[in-house]
Order: sequence, then structure tokens, then C-alpha cells
Amino acid sequence: MTSLASTIAAEFQPIRHSSIPAKVGLALALAALADWLFYGQRIGLSLTLFAIAIACVSGLFNHATLDFRRAAIGGAIVTLGLVPAVEELNTLSFLILVTALVIALLLATNPETKGFADRARALRNFVLFGPFRFFPEALQIFNMSAFTRSIALWLLPAVLSTVFVALFAAANPVIEQWVSLLNPKLILDYVSIPRVLFWTAMLALVWPFIHIRWRRRKIVTTAVTDTAKPEPLAPIIPAEFLGPSTILRSLILFNLLFAAQSVLDGIYLWGHVALPSNMTYAAYAHRGAYPLIATALLAAAFVLVAMRPSGPAEKSGVIRPLVYLWVGQNVLLVASSILRLDLYVDIYMLTYWRIAAFIWMGLVALGLTLIVARIALNRSNRWLVSANLIALTIVLYICALMNFDAFIADYNVAHSREVSGEGASIDVYYLAHLGPQALPAIEKMMPLRPDVNLAGWRDGHVETQRLDMTWRAWGFRSWRLQRRLDSLAKSRSNSQPAG
Repeated sequence: MTSLASTIAAEFQPIRHSSIPAKVGLALALAALADWLFYGQRIGLSLTLFAIAIACVSGLFNHATLDFRRAAIGGAIVTLGLVPAVEELNTLSFLILVTALVIALLLATNPETKGFADRARALRNFVLFGPFRFFPEALQIFNMSAFTRSIALWLLPAVLSTVFVALFAAANPVIEQWVSLLNPKLILDYVSIPRVLFWTAMLALVWPFIHIRWRRRKIVTTAVTDTAKPEPLAPIIPAEFLGPSTILRSLILFNLLFAAQSVLDGIYLWGHVALPSNMTYAAYAHRGAYPLIATALLAAAFVLVAMRPSGPAEKSGVIRPLVYLWVGQNVLLVASSILRLDLYVDIYMLTYWRIAAFIWMGLVALGLTLIVARIALNRSNRWLVSANLIALTIVLYICALMNFDAFIADYNVAHSREVSGEGASIDVYYLAHLGPQALPAIEKMMPLRPDVNLAGWRDGHVETQRLDMTWRAWGFRSWRLQRRLDSLAKSRSNSQPAG
């Protein structure tokens, strides 16, 4: 019985790792290789070489746990994944290569996953949590002494606060001026911030392939009393980095930062106080919308991780109100982004991308509200995902019924300088390329903006509309357009004096 239990325990022991310092050093070496291959360069064969380097390093540090047959299968999968990237690097070949790498790693180093569900769960954990493990695990070099533990408590709040400040500086010229008073150029002369961020991203991405950790299934044995219980695995993210103390510090800092941004938006955006010199409202609006949406998404991700169901932070009576306050500030941030984009559209007209931005911002605001509902109602993350998917489905269904071509054309013509006397001149090229649904707007614009090209585009759309009215190509939207065109033609004929 003892030997049988020992055999089972040995089979399911966690993967043994070599020293953390050596792995950190090799991760830095891979980051340096990525810097040489990718930074400021066009990417092609270099990605294939980097993938081969990752595969070799992963095999080197985990050779003791590799089974030859499974390793051979993993190598074949990696080889197959490299072929499309060698042929041509594009989005699809990149996804195939990444998928091949992680599947090969799973097959070679995690033999206890048997079914599709187990493997999918393991890959999900690897992709979602792997990139966040480098910094917590690299600090094991210092054995988490009292000093490093205090650093750990402030590391996440400080890093995320810096990211939020950078996003706010990109969105708000006033905050940018405040940041410039710190004179960061003295540091930037020696350190490139984009390069530091690049190295950080590379370290986070290569670390899971070097320091491999899979969640192990619990082994149930009967009547075994003479074997020691295996030590439980350490959590993926140590408590010092995402415990209640760290979350509390983070939320206090974040609320203060977001309050400053909200006050400035209230003064300049909603209150229409004069902006700093060399800054127009159009530039202010266009510059700020997208960084603020990125800020809201990052905030939502933090809340989901920090306030995980049944976690210690979710039960805290102090943290909950701070989360509600912060999410509320994020909703206000999204509202400011929508107002910024609306100001920009008033000047530079409407496009498909700007409509998509409005819809996206609305979905982000709804998602933040649903996060609050999940926390308040003690729902699971599955409920949150389902609610967001339902909202997304409804929005997409409504969008499928919307005649965006006609809406954009009518809006741009009505708000153009030729019609309203304000704003920008109509972009006839964009107007004409909205298709036959823009014909009523084109007809309205032609007397005000004589253009040979516009007349030619109009004739082409008329012919397309005629073909769309045949029974095989018939659509209700085209039928409604034809009725509108017939009504316009009839009103024009009635308005002309009799000869």
C-alpha cells in the first residue's frame, strides 16, 4: 500500500523548478532578444525565431519532467504552427503560432489533463493568469522579507496609479501640464518609457513558458496512513499582491486620481471654462475620448480580479463602498468620453467609426453598471458574462436593423457648412461612398455643391438602386428608399412652375 501511494504521489507531484534567479536571468535574456528582433523593426521571420527560442528555453528548464512521446508530439505541433508564420506573418498565422505553442506546452508538461474540458480549463488559466505571474514570483528572490512585503503591498497600487496618470495626461492637457512640472525629460534622456513597457510586456509573456505552473487535481487515496500529505500549492498570485490591504490602498489612490480627473472635466468640459492656450475643444474632445475608455476598461478588469466571488476583499465593509465609488467615477468618465466625442462630431461630422465608438462607450458604461450589480447581488462572474452577452446581442440585433448609411448622410448634410452655415464643409467623397441610401442627402447637396464627380456617383447609385428593386435583390430598406426618392421627385415636380 505504501509503495502504491508513493507511486501515485510521485506521478502527481508539482513540476519541480530550478532556481528562480536563473529563470529571471533567462527571462531577461529572452526580453533582450525580443528587443533586438522586434523593437522598432518590421516583424516577419523574427517572430518565428523568437517562438523557436521560447520553445527551446521551455524545454531546457523543464526537461526533467518531459515524457519523450509527449514532447515529440508537442514538437510536431510547434513545427506545424511555425509553417504558416514562415509562409507569411498575418493575424491568422500569428494566432496559429501562439495556439500551437501553448498546446504543445500543455501536452509536454501537464500529462494529467486527459479530456477536452480539463485541457481547455488549463489553457484558459495559463492564458489569463500566466502573464501576471512574473513580478510576484520574481520577488521570491528576496524571500519576501518584511521590506519586500511592504513593497509588494504598494507595488500594484503604484504601478496602476502610474498607468492611470499616464492615460489621464494623454486625455487632459491640464494634467499633462502638471506632469510636465515633474520634468520627466531628465529621466527620459536615459530611459525610453516605451522601451521599458516593451520589456515589461515581454517578461510577462515569456515567464509562463519558463516557470511552468499547472493547477493539479487532488488525488483521492483510501486507507493510506503512512504517507505524508503533499504540500499545498502556493496561490497563483500571493496575498501580498492582491490581498485586502493591497486592494484597499489601490482603491484609495484610484479614487483620488479619478476625482481629480472628474473635477477637471467638470470645469473644462461640462462648465466650458476656457482651455489652456493652443488647445481647442475639438482637439480636447478627440484627444481624450479613447484614453478615457481604455482607463475605464482597465478599471473594470481590476474590479473583477480584486472583487472575485467569495474572495476576502468582497466581504470587506470598507472596500465595497470604495469599489462602488470608483465604478461610479468610471461611469462618469465614460459619460465625459461620450460628450467629448459628441463635441468632435459636431465639428468633424459623423462616420461609421464614430458611431461604433458611441455604441462601444455605451456598452462599457453598461458593463460597469453590471459589475456593481454583480457585487451588490452576490452573483457569480458567469452571471456577469451572461448579462453582458445578452446586452451585446440586443445591441447587435438593433444595429442590424439600423440604416446607418442614410443616418450618417442626412446628419452630415444637415450639419455641413453648406446647409447650416457652421461646421466643416461636406466630405463629398465620403458622402458618395455611403451607397444608394445616401441618395436623398446627395440630391439635397447637389444644388449647394456643384460637383461633376458627385453627379457621376449619384448616377451610379441610381442604377444600383434600380437593380436592388428587382425581385431577386429586393429588400425592405431598398423599397423604403425608393418610396422616399419617388416622394422627393414628386415634390420637386410640384414645386416647379408650369411651363
